[in-house]
Amino acid sequence: MSTHDSLQTAEGETVEATKPRTHVVIVGGGFAGLGCAHKLAKSDDVRVTLIDKNNYHQFQPLLYQVATAELGSSDVATSLRQSLHDHASVDVKMSEVMAADPRSRTVTTRDGQNYQGDILVLAAGSQANFFNTQGAEQYSFPLYTLEEAQRLRSRVLAVFEAADRDPSVLAKGALNFVIIGGGPTGTELAGALADMINLSVTREYRDLAVKQAQVYLVEHGSTLLAPFSAEAHEYAARTLHRKGVRLLLGEAVTEVGSDRVLLSDGTSILTRTVVWAGGLMASPLAAHSGLPKGRGGRIDVQPDLTVAGFPGVYALGDFANIPDADGRPLPQLASVAQQCGVWTANNILAEIAGKPRTAFHYHDKGIMAMIGRDAAVAEIGRKRHELDGPIAFAAWLGVHALLMSGVRARVEAFIDWAWNYFSKTRPIQVLDRPYEDRIDWDEHTQPTVTD
Repeated sequence: MSTHDSLQTAEGETVEATKPRTHVVIVGGGFAGLGCAHKLAKSDDVRVTLIDKNNYHQFQPLLYQVATAELGSSDVATSLRQSLHDHASVDVKMSEVMAADPRSRTVTTRDGQNYQGDILVLAAGSQANFFNTQGAEQYSFPLYTLEEAQRLRSRVLAVFEAADRDPSVLAKGALNFVIIGGGPTGTELAGALADMINLSVTREYRDLAVKQAQVYLVEHGSTLLAPFSAEAHEYAARTLHRKGVRLLLGEAVTEVGSDRVLLSDGTSILTRTVVWAGGLMASPLAAHSGLPKGRGGRIDVQPDLTVAGFPGVYALGDFANIPDADGRPLPQLASVAQQCGVWTANNILAEIAGKPRTAFHYHDKGIMAMIGRDAAVAEIGRKRHELDGPIAFAAWLGVHALLMSGVRARVEAFIDWAWNYFSKTRPIQVLDRPYEDRIDWDEHTQPTVTD
């Protein structure tokens, strides 16, 4: 496709000359990549190829609610093609990008296809960082993709079904749930899982000793929700304690086995459900991009989100170490990713127009975390005006609904939230993957012996 300029011949005739559109290849359909694509799609000077291994955009902040059957998969996943169907200049390709050549701005997919752009935008997201913890990658459940959330939901429901069928597995830790990491993901999941146990599971499993279920939250640091204020730390701990969550602060996980977790103080917790919320690193593409990497294996970028020494290459969102105004890396938040996606699109359009790029400026609207029913903490704006309790809970619902892609997803999410809140039941608490990741109750992992 092309744009048209009017030219005048020597004879005075006016003709239309075509100018090729700038081709932008975007890797990743998350908040950063999709935000960039939406903005570029409005320009007649650009055509976009958006590549993602899934054909949907996932709302990552709500994956823990999929895992605890508060929301269905369709509430947090939106078709990329549907989202961009009004923009003929955007071509969506479902394929996993395995490698990138930043000098030629070319990416190669798993099926051997190459895509070359005038500009390359890498927004391939993140994956769990297990920090070389023995057994963690093999036996724990990360929670950073929709597929991982669905797999965790199946495990949670499967252990309740198994315990209901055979109460002897309770002695093997069937209803012990261990969450590693006391950041927003781990804290929110702990609250949601405790609510699930206390409110809905007790109604559905009348003959099961549900009170034996125990949620453990293990955090290496001394507080939960480290980026928040001291008041928020105390509120989160107090709320989780009231819900029955056992907090193990100042403890490190030394090993994750098939049937237990070992802690730094020598404690062993029998369990078949270990959730890893202990940190993020860049997706595997970063290691095969030929670009400079920094903390978390993420790509180091300049203030304008380009990569030094590689003209026409941008790195965004959780895939990049993005500096703030003081040069410190910004956190891996959906709001950061969304804003830098739009900012990058504006910089690309400025380049095309022959104007200078500008340094990314993050508009900090604050941070918030839900800790279960009627419980949340919110720190609004740069001055961090603090809210907690039901008011923060309502604010959390509103903000996350606004961030969702599409009216339908918002409506469906609100319906599920309202149903869960007023009825204290979860109709979507359905074990739809019973044969995925079957549990061998006789399996036992011997602890690793070290000298």
